[in-house]
Amino acid sequence: MQTITTPSGETLIVLPQAEYDALIDAADIAMATKVRADIKAGDDELIPSEILNRLLEGENPIKVWREFRGLTGSGLADHAKLSRPYISQIETGQRQASVKALSAIAEALNVEIGDLVG
Repeated sequence: MQTITTPSGETLIVLPQAEYDALIDAADIAMATKVRADIKAGDDELIPSEILNRLLEGENPIKVWREFRGLTGSGLADHAKLSRPYISQIETGQRQASVKALSAIAEALNVEIGDLVG
């Protein structure tokens, strides 16, 4: 390992590639361990690739999450305390959901509001 001080006073460290790679591997292992612990504790979940693909392809996220959670439109409406026609209009793009409605839908689907807006 070598230490270099720049003209501005910043300290840089130069280390062999093998040591750098070992540090990166250790960080990856630590992150994977944390993700597994979060999943086990119920603080995170695994999302199937087909769900992620549907979201990435631009399908309505409320509909995708609703179906992933196994809810019908009526079931989501009941959980979110919104009308079924309103949910349908949001999912088909005929209406924009209010922030209050998005919050209720997010809570009903157990996702963040940000997961529902494209």
